[in-house]
Amino acid sequence: MFNLFKKKSPIQNGPDFSGIDSKAKAEEKLQRGEMEKLFLLPPEFGGTDDPRNIVYVPVGFAAIKSGIDTNIIRTLVAESKITEYQSLPEYQGKSFIPIAIKIIASNPGSFTTTINIWGDALARNKDTKQIG
Repeated sequence: MFNLFKKKSPIQNGPDFSGIDSKAKAEEKLQRGEMEKLFLLPPEFGGTDDPRNIVYVPVGFAAIKSGIDTNIIRTLVAESKITEYQSLPEYQGKSFIPIAIKIIASNPGSFTTTINIWGDALARNKDTKQIG
Protein backbone atom coordinates (compact mmCIF):
# COMPACT_ATOMS: atom_id res chain seq x y z
CA MET A 1 0.00 0.00 0.00
CA PHE A 2 2.45 2.69 1.13
CA ASN A 3 5.61 0.59 0.73
CA LEU A 4 6.68 1.59 4.24
CA PHE A 5 8.50 -1.67 4.81
CA LYS A 6 10.01 -1.99 1.38
CA LYS A 7 13.79 -1.78 1.48
CA LYS A 8 15.03 1.13 -0.58
CA SER A 9 18.09 0.74 -2.74
CA PRO A 10 20.89 3.13 -1.88
CA ILE A 11 20.97 6.32 -3.87
CA GLN A 12 24.07 6.50 -6.05
CA ASN A 13 25.82 9.82 -5.54
CA GLY A 14 28.51 10.83 -7.96
CA PRO A 15 30.06 8.98 -10.86
CA ASP A 16 30.46 5.24 -11.18
CA PHE A 17 33.85 3.97 -12.35
CA SER A 18 33.23 0.31 -11.56
CA GLY A 19 33.33 -0.53 -15.28
CA ILE A 20 36.92 0.69 -15.61
CA ASP A 21 38.51 -2.55 -14.49
CA SER A 22 41.83 -2.49 -16.33
CA LYS A 23 44.75 -0.21 -17.09
CA ALA A 24 43.78 -0.34 -20.77
CA LYS A 25 40.30 1.06 -20.00
CA ALA A 26 41.81 3.75 -17.75
CA GLU A 27 44.29 4.68 -20.51
CA GLU A 28 41.40 4.97 -22.97
CA LYS A 29 39.64 7.42 -20.63
CA LEU A 30 42.98 9.25 -20.23
CA GLN A 31 43.29 9.64 -24.01
CA ARG A 32 39.73 11.01 -24.18
CA GLY A 33 40.54 13.58 -21.49
CA GLU A 34 38.22 12.05 -18.89
CA MET A 35 41.00 10.79 -16.59
CA GLU A 36 44.42 11.99 -15.56
CA LYS A 37 47.45 10.45 -13.91
CA LEU A 38 48.06 11.16 -10.24
CA PHE A 39 51.45 10.59 -8.60
CA LEU A 40 51.08 8.96 -5.18
CA LEU A 41 54.52 10.30 -4.21
CA PRO A 42 54.86 13.54 -6.15
CA PRO A 43 58.01 14.24 -8.19
CA GLU A 44 58.85 17.21 -5.94
CA PHE A 45 59.13 14.74 -3.03
CA GLY A 46 61.19 12.24 -5.03
CA GLY A 47 58.40 10.28 -6.74
CA THR A 48 59.11 8.80 -10.16
CA ASP A 49 57.10 8.07 -13.28
CA ASP A 50 56.79 4.42 -12.25
CA PRO A 51 53.54 2.45 -12.70
CA ARG A 52 53.56 1.61 -8.97
CA ASN A 53 53.51 5.35 -8.21
CA ILE A 54 50.68 6.30 -10.58
CA VAL A 55 46.92 5.95 -10.30
CA TYR A 56 44.24 7.16 -12.70
CA VAL A 57 41.62 9.59 -11.42
CA PRO A 58 38.93 11.84 -12.90
CA VAL A 59 40.23 15.18 -14.14
CA GLY A 60 40.70 17.66 -11.28
CA PHE A 61 41.71 15.26 -8.51
CA ALA A 62 45.44 15.46 -9.30
CA ALA A 63 45.21 19.23 -8.72
CA ILE A 64 43.45 18.68 -5.39
CA LYS A 65 46.20 16.33 -4.22
CA SER A 66 48.91 18.64 -5.56
CA GLY A 67 47.39 21.49 -3.56
CA ILE A 68 47.54 19.43 -0.37
CA ASP A 69 51.13 18.36 -1.09
CA THR A 70 52.26 21.88 -1.97
CA ASN A 71 50.36 23.96 0.56
CA ILE A 72 50.23 21.68 3.59
CA ILE A 73 52.78 18.85 3.37
CA ARG A 74 55.65 21.00 2.06
CA THR A 75 55.02 23.53 4.85
CA LEU A 76 55.01 20.83 7.52
CA VAL A 77 58.28 19.44 6.13
CA ALA A 78 59.86 22.91 6.08
CA GLU A 79 58.83 23.42 9.71
CA SER A 80 60.28 19.97 10.63
CA LYS A 81 56.86 18.85 11.85
CA ILE A 82 56.81 15.74 9.66
CA THR A 83 59.45 13.47 8.12
CA GLU A 84 57.35 10.56 6.81
CA TYR A 85 54.77 10.57 3.99
CA GLN A 86 52.36 8.00 2.57
CA SER A 87 49.70 8.30 -0.09
CA LEU A 88 47.47 5.23 -0.14
CA PRO A 89 44.83 4.50 -2.79
CA GLU A 90 41.69 2.60 -1.80
CA TYR A 91 39.73 0.57 -4.34
CA GLN A 92 36.19 -0.78 -4.61
CA GLY A 93 35.35 -3.98 -6.40
CA LYS A 94 37.44 -4.64 -9.50
CA SER A 95 37.74 -0.99 -10.53
CA PHE A 96 41.15 0.31 -11.57
CA ILE A 97 40.11 3.79 -10.38
CA PRO A 98 40.60 4.40 -6.65
CA ILE A 99 37.56 5.47 -4.65
CA ALA A 100 39.80 7.49 -2.32
CA ILE A 101 43.39 8.54 -1.70
CA LYS A 102 44.48 8.73 1.94
CA ILE A 103 47.45 10.98 2.72
CA ILE A 104 49.32 10.31 5.95
CA ALA A 105 52.23 12.49 7.05
CA SER A 106 53.90 11.93 10.41
CA ASN A 107 56.90 11.93 12.71
CA PRO A 108 57.04 13.82 14.96
CA GLY A 109 53.73 15.55 14.15
CA SER A 110 50.75 14.13 12.33
CA PHE A 111 48.55 15.11 9.40
CA THR A 112 45.99 12.87 7.74
CA THR A 113 43.42 13.61 5.09
CA THR A 114 41.42 11.63 2.58
CA ILE A 115 40.44 12.68 -0.92
CA ASN A 116 37.15 10.92 -1.63
CA ILE A 117 36.69 10.36 -5.36
CA TRP A 118 33.71 8.09 -6.03
CA GLY A 119 31.71 5.09 -4.81
CA ASP A 120 31.42 4.23 -1.13
CA ALA A 121 33.98 6.91 -0.27
CA LEU A 122 31.50 9.68 -1.09
CA ALA A 123 29.26 8.61 1.79
CA ARG A 124 32.04 9.18 4.32
CA ASN A 125 32.95 12.30 6.22
CA LYS A 126 36.22 13.90 5.24
CA ASP A 127 38.78 13.42 7.98
CA THR A 128 41.60 15.88 8.44
CA LYS A 129 43.81 15.97 11.47
CA GLN A 130 46.87 18.00 12.19
CA ILE A 131 48.95 17.89 15.34
CA GLY A 132 51.95 20.18 15.43
